[in-house]
Amino acid sequence: MAASLRGTNIEKLSEQVYDVLIIGGGINGAVSAAALAGRGVKVALIEREDFASGVSSNSSNLAWGGIKYLESHEYFLVNKLCKSRNELMRAYPSTVKEIRFLTTIQRGFRFWPFFIYLGTILYWIMGRFQTAPPRYLRSRDLERREPVIDTSNASGGFEYSDCYLYDNDARFVFNFIRTALDYGCIAANYVESTECRRAGELWVTSARDHESGREFKIRSRVLINAGGPWADEHNRMSGEHTRYRHLFSKGIHLIVDRVTEHRRVLTFFASDGRLFFLIPMGPRTCIGTTDTQVEDPEVGVTDEDRDFVLANVNALLDLDPPLSRDDVIAERVGVRPLAVSGEGGKADWVQLSRKHVVEQSEHHRHLTIFGGKLTDCLNVGNEVVDLVADMGVIIPYPDNRWYGEPSDAERDEFMLQAKLMNLDSLTAPTSSEPLSQRFWRRYGSAAFGLLERIRADESCAELLIRNAEYTRCEIELAARREMIVRLEDFMRRRSKIELVVRRSDIEDAPGLREACEILFGNAAQAKLNEYLTG
Repeated sequence: MAASLRGTNIEKLSEQVYDVLIIGGGINGAVSAAALAGRGVKVALIEREDFASGVSSNSSNLAWGGIKYLESHEYFLVNKLCKSRNELMRAYPSTVKEIRFLTTIQRGFRFWPFFIYLGTILYWIMGRFQTAPPRYLRSRDLERREPVIDTSNASGGFEYSDCYLYDNDARFVFNFIRTALDYGCIAANYVESTECRRAGELWVTSARDHESGREFKIRSRVLINAGGPWADEHNRMSGEHTRYRHLFSKGIHLIVDRVTEHRRVLTFFASDGRLFFLIPMGPRTCIGTTDTQVEDPEVGVTDEDRDFVLANVNALLDLDPPLSRDDVIAERVGVRPLAVSGEGGKADWVQLSRKHVVEQSEHHRHLTIFGGKLTDCLNVGNEVVDLVADMGVIIPYPDNRWYGEPSDAERDEFMLQAKLMNLDSLTAPTSSEPLSQRFWRRYGSAAFGLLERIRADESCAELLIRNAEYTRCEIELAARREMIVRLEDFMRRRSKIELVVRRSDIEDAPGLREACEILFGNAAQAKLNEYLTG
């Protein structure tokens, strides 16, 4: 079942001329595909790894308005990001949720706490008062509100609101891919662009399916390079010369057992002066991040990275015993692609923001998306549609709303059906929320099919993998609709199981083999072996 949707799409990729081919299935490619397909454009998308397998699955899981850019006086950027954050909150109320940030300022910091607090007031105003107001806190107030904070060197702090993703970033990105598929986009993961050239009025892209080794060609009127950190490499391959290029900043996060029962983000300034977060992630806490300039987007977590994060968290929190490497459950690492103009020379990369740039080559009908962050994704989608229209592609349904959760009426109908069948009584005791809420947030309208499956067989509501909040019917749905090629696609990206459950517990889980059988059928053992030895 897992291969059927992908296999059918790969067959279709070479059968017709597309208005637009998108290279890259991270957040920029996903929203571009959803925006274009949702407005009637004939779109194809290929990704050489899994969807959201790069930067888009290694973020802080925050959808925030960029408060840190106030220090560099980028007020227009902060204003734009706040508006984008508010729209995400409105469009995805089940997924993008407000959360309080509790910030501690140490003695000797470059600004007085009250001065920074005034910045949070400005931030709240720029956010159109859509969140709870900020609050100034003295050091004793910090300790009372969050005893885990070591306030021995604190001069004060404050509390303000921003947003985070209830699930994980990769799941959020994939839902845009799923939206694009629902609107007729032909997308496939593990398909690499190996050559792109102009042939008259068309782009001809040579592609290779990594699973079968098959090679084929895709024809399109417009080509969009949404390769993220690999966008420059793809432009060199296709012969596109651009004004912008990328610099890379490596960031890592360590995931440990929950350090506080309070559901808030703890914010500090690390020893190097950069922002440092402790972010709730289900039953765990995600800690980071580092900010290290690197030359290559292929990065990993080093012992130096681990020790930096652990040293900072142990210095800032009153933990007994302190955290060590043995406490780390999972790690995340990726590069932030930072857009910079110019061919050479040095840029002050520490001061570079995550703002995106879409560079257009109208003569070649080519777009490259540089930089960007999850918060601004809807703007990227709309901007891409406008630029594609400027290049002569007809937009059949320019006013169609291409993003957001289904209507309130549809949600109410789902909740009514769930209540009538007493769905929430089947929620596992270890689950963090009722089944009805979780199903709707993750799957929207497709969750009606889960109700039908559970009515036929209540055992489908059982958790299949110990310590993981995924039921049997959810894994069946993933097999049909989510183009899972490798077990890691499901364990780390469609879900966050691999991020919150220790690898040893995953490997010992009795339901893991059954999950593989649902996802991969006769190939289950081979896929399981690939995962365990990978």
